[in-house]
Amino acid sequence: MIGKYALRLASLGYLAVLLVAPVGFVFWRTFEHGVGPAWDAVTTPDALHALKVTLILTAIAVPANTVFGVLCALAIVRHRYPGAGIVNAVVDLPLALSPVVAGVALLLLYGRGRWLGGHGIVFALPGMVLATIFVSLPFVVREVVPVLREIGTEQEQAAATLGASGFQTFLRVTWPAIRWATAYGVVLTTARALGEFGAVSVVSGRLVGQTESLTLYIQDRYVSFDTTGAYAAAVVLALLAMVTLILMTRLKPKEGTQ
Repeated sequence: MIGKYALRLASLGYLAVLLVAPVGFVFWRTFEHGVGPAWDAVTTPDALHALKVTLILTAIAVPANTVFGVLCALAIVRHRYPGAGIVNAVVDLPLALSPVVAGVALLLLYGRGRWLGGHGIVFALPGMVLATIFVSLPFVVREVVPVLREIGTEQEQAAATLGASGFQTFLRVTWPAIRWATAYGVVLTTARALGEFGAVSVVSGRLVGQTESLTLYIQDRYVSFDTTGAYAAAVVLALLAMVTLILMTRLKPKEGTQ
């Protein structure tokens, strides 16, 4: 009995030191002089533009990776073809590769004078979109693949036997079984896209008011000794992260009951 409570206390203490205390300190420093200064800091033109860029990146990367994730999961689980194992492994590359390395790779590929350079991709929004898509690519795939393997193919084969087309089978049989796994993957993808820093930092050029996401804006304000602006922007990002966390906790039980 004592061991059980000690384990719980150790776990809670560990989380408090590493997660709750740092985030709580940011909130305290943001509002220590009242709401007014914090509000003024996050409503400046540069801050609003950084938030807008972050939301644009997320709005593009999440649907793209959702469609890709579902199709890739179907290709991995439901089809046999040469190189399937390589595809399955490459999908996990963004999880193993440093985001900074990914940004450098995109810079070498699309930078001026490079293989695919000269198209206004790096140091512009398209490069930031590519970087965000890259780092958030695996999450939908990795949520959907186990579900597809668990449900098997019997119901899909029965639907095909009854004359359903491939698209009808997907909509009426496969999609209802994987929708919560897909939704959970979307939440994880959103969280990753909102918080991306390394790859975007390399390919964006960090142009204030142009190619600066909210994460880049936070660092810029902090190194410029504008701690109020940095903390206030960090709170905005933390609130967005908390929303995704709430969605994750609400979706996961539903996934498990499907």
